[in-house]
Amino acid sequence: MEITWYGHSCFRLTERNYATVVTDPFDNKKVGYDALKLKAEIVTVSHDAPGHSNVDVVKGTTHTITGAGEFEIGGVFITAVQTNSKKGKDKIRNTLYVFDYDGITVAHLGDLQEVPTQSEVEALGTVNVLLVPVGGGSSLNAAKASEVVSLIEPNIVIPMHYSTPATKVSLDSLNKFIKEMGLGKTEAQPSLKVTRSALPDETKVVVLDYQKG
Repeated sequence: MEITWYGHSCFRLTERNYATVVTDPFDNKKVGYDALKLKAEIVTVSHDAPGHSNVDVVKGTTHTITGAGEFEIGGVFITAVQTNSKKGKDKIRNTLYVFDYDGITVAHLGDLQEVPTQSEVEALGTVNVLLVPVGGGSSLNAAKASEVVSLIEPNIVIPMHYSTPATKVSLDSLNKFIKEMGLGKTEAQPSLKVTRSALPDETKVVVLDYQKG
């Protein structure tokens, strides 16, 4: 399968003979980046905010998922788990998604704000690829993100939701997370192709370049 990042928390997951998924499509006037022009059968929304729920920009959609549940669409099994923020009265409901493409699992943590509980982690099951917010703002900062990685123990980590030259949102840089993970300089790549046979045994961080939507 192939994972492509379009900026912020928006990814496209594709695999031949399976439904295509787009996560958290954004309003580029609010968030920055290029306007999205994507096609997908399935769109998932972590929470209702302009940076995460602009579903109208994705064409060809037959299913939009915005909350908890279990779904099977176009060969893709999807587990959606609801979490809450702990910031007082204005609890932002956030939905985490795990996509199972024939045994390769990809978890998208949305706008997760707190390190998940043990039961929330268990609900995700085995995670091969973890798409994790690392830039702070309304979601995990670098230190919390690295704690989440240790808890979930994925094969591959792809950071998202951090400061780039294209974003208008005030977020921390990727470097903070890279340092928290004890890594040196990392080269960004245009997309990631994942096969079961090539999954690393030790958790590996893969940085993607945001693509034009």
